[in-house]
Amino acid sequence: MVDLRVAVHAKASPERVFAVLTDWPRHEEWMLLTRAEVTGGDGRSVGSGLAAFTGLGPVGFTDTMEITRWIPPHTVEVRHTGGLVRGTGRFHVLPRAGGGSTIVWEESLDPPLGPVGWLALTLARPANTTFLKLSLRRLAALAAAG
Repeated sequence: MVDLRVAVHAKASPERVFAVLTDWPRHEEWMLLTRAEVTGGDGRSVGSGLAAFTGLGPVGFTDTMEITRWIPPHTVEVRHTGGLVRGTGRFHVLPRAGGGSTIVWEESLDPPLGPVGWLALTLARPANTTFLKLSLRRLAALAAAG
């Protein structure tokens, strides 16, 4: 497994951040190069299916997921079920003393292609971490904007 973890502070409350975070069609507003949709269930409960396409135009990949943990307004966890992305993704939205929140994004990924995939994902960790952190900063700004 390859683990990634990033966190950013947001001016918005955990309730507001969680509402924007889990409005899956709005992912394209904050998550770089990604659009998401609900593919099964209501998208707001354990067992719901999601699909997120990451790429430019038609070039990219679809990450299929199932919600495995749903604890609003603090935690949503998914199991990545696709052929390319497998593992677990988690978002935690934690209250901050004095107001606002901290948004934490964690990924525990099982790369494809065995040791070659592990090496590639490990080498790409700095770029992936930057990608995730920039996306979270965009989420924080969107949630604060109301």
